[in-house]
Amino acid sequence: MKARILVLGATGFVGRHLVKALSRTEWAEPVAASRREGSGLRRVDAANPASLAAALADVHGVVNCVAGAPATIVANARALAARGAPLPVVHFSSMAVYGAAEGRIDEAAALDAVSPYGHAKVESERLLAALPALTILRPGCIYGGGSPQWSARIAQLLCARRLGDLGAAGDGCSNLVHIDDVVQAALAALRTPASGAQAYNLAMAEAPRWNEYFVAYARILGATPVERIGARRLALETKLWAPALKIAGIAGRKLGGVKVPPPLPPSLARLWQQDIRLDARRAEQAFGMTWTPWRVALQAEAFMAASSRAD
Repeated sequence: MKARILVLGATGFVGRHLVKALSRTEWAEPVAASRREGSGLRRVDAANPASLAAALADVHGVVNCVAGAPATIVANARALAARGAPLPVVHFSSMAVYGAAEGRIDEAAALDAVSPYGHAKVESERLLAALPALTILRPGCIYGGGSPQWSARIAQLLCARRLGDLGAAGDGCSNLVHIDDVVQAALAALRTPASGAQAYNLAMAEAPRWNEYFVAYARILGATPVERIGARRLALETKLWAPALKIAGIAGRKLGGVKVPPPLPPSLARLWQQDIRLDARRAEQAFGMTWTPWRVALQAEAFMAASSRAD
């Protein structure tokens, strides 16, 4: 009999990829859960203890991909902790738990978040720590497979010449991890559940610096010559244009999906400069990780972007 694996947040980017991967295995059957009604979806309010308890009653494991506002992340963790499920639970946290730390960071580093999102992830880890078989995954920047954040948006910005070589402002380590590698880690954690809470960083070995990633991606996309974005222009993007674009984006959605260019918030500028490098050797040893070559992955993303434009 196949193990039934409840995927919370199944309509999100990571959740969708996990559901597909689980459906291709010989040992698991995904139970895709979301607050929204939909074909093939079980309606579950993952922040409601009663709704979540009912969903957990007939499954053999859980992957928690719930995202959203900080309050939603914490409420979901509180509901899952209240159930105290004696099931393997794989919980997606984030490198944001390390805050503004720099240097090589392993899982023993202090959790010192600085953003509301980071604080919510720290609190969710704390709430879930007592679960008997908990694996915490702390991915860096998830790209590939049409990632809206670190593939599609970056491609759009590069092609619009709003992003390129940032000089000193882009010298931070990218801590990229391909979505296929993230899925591999989650499936491995389900097959060999931890005894007690175990945390794992997820980022490719020798991840490129952001400038290297941007320049290589721009060349593959044909967005050449690659723009050199100076400090003054980056400041205009993040401090002046970003708030206006955010407001325009909210208004556009209310008007029926009117599209506006993506903003570059100050948080991105800080990330691109932060010289933090996740140490993922624990995940390599526990899950047998082999990291997707990022330059090969960029070729696939560029092909995907070209096909989308052609359609």
